[in-house]
Amino acid sequence: MVRYLIVDDEAPSRANLRLALASHADWQLVAECDSAAAARAALAQHEVDVIFLDIQMPAESGLVLAREISRLREPPLIVFATAYSEHAVDAFEVHALDYLLKPLNDARLAQTAERIAAMLGQRQREAYGAALRDYVDAGAGQAVEKVERINVRSVGRIEQIRVDDILWIESAGNYVELHLAGRTVLHRITLNRLEALLAAGEFLRVHRSAIVRRSEIARLDTVGDGGYRLTLRCGAAVAVSERYLPALKAAM
Repeated sequence: MVRYLIVDDEAPSRANLRLALASHADWQLVAECDSAAAARAALAQHEVDVIFLDIQMPAESGLVLAREISRLREPPLIVFATAYSEHAVDAFEVHALDYLLKPLNDARLAQTAERIAAMLGQRQREAYGAALRDYVDAGAGQAVEKVERINVRSVGRIEQIRVDDILWIESAGNYVELHLAGRTVLHRITLNRLEALLAAGEFLRVHRSAIVRRSEIARLDTVGDGGYRLTLRCGAAVAVSERYLPALKAAM
C-alpha cells in the first residue's frame, strides 16, 4: 500500500489529484492539506510514503516544508506540483526529483506513479533525501545556474554524479550519455538543457550531439571529405561540426 498526502491550497487541485489517483487500488489517501502547517500536523500523526506538494501557497511556500523534510534520514518522496515554465523544471530534472505541471496530465501522473513504485520497492529513501537536500540547498524552485552534482535516476535508484568526473557528454534523444572514466551513465535530460547548466569555462560544445570537457581536448584531425574528428585524452573520438570548429580551434 502506498500512503500519500496531498498538500495544495486550492481545493479544485486537490480534488483533481485525488480523483486521478482513485483508480490506483493500492494507493491510500492519508489526508488532504491546504497548507504546510496542516501537512506538518498530518505527518506527525500518520506514516506517509509520498507527498504531492504544491510549491506556491500563500501562507508558506511548499519549499519550506520540502526543506524540512529533506533533513529526515528517510524522507517521504515528494512530487512537486508546479505551474512553473518548462525552463524552470530543469532544477527538478537535474536533481532527479519528480514534478507535475498544472493543469494535471493523466499520462504524466501514470508515469510518476510508476517511478514512485520503483523507488519505494528499492528502498532508496536515503539517496532520495540527498537529492532533495541538493535541490533545496541550491535555491529550490529557481532555474539552475551551475550544477556541481547531477542526481541520475534509473529504475528505483538514484546515483550522484560529480560534474568534475564527466569527461564528455553525448546526446541520446531525450537523454544524454555522461561519459566518465571507465563507464557511461544515461540521464534523462536533453543536451541543450544540460549545456545551459554547465560552466562554460569547463565544457565546450563541438557538435550538435556532443559536449567535451576542455581539459580533455588532445588532438583535432581532418577525416574523409573535409570532416573533423576530435580525440580526447581519455581516448574517445568525437565528431566535430563546422559550426563549432572556430570555438574549438580557439580553445586549442
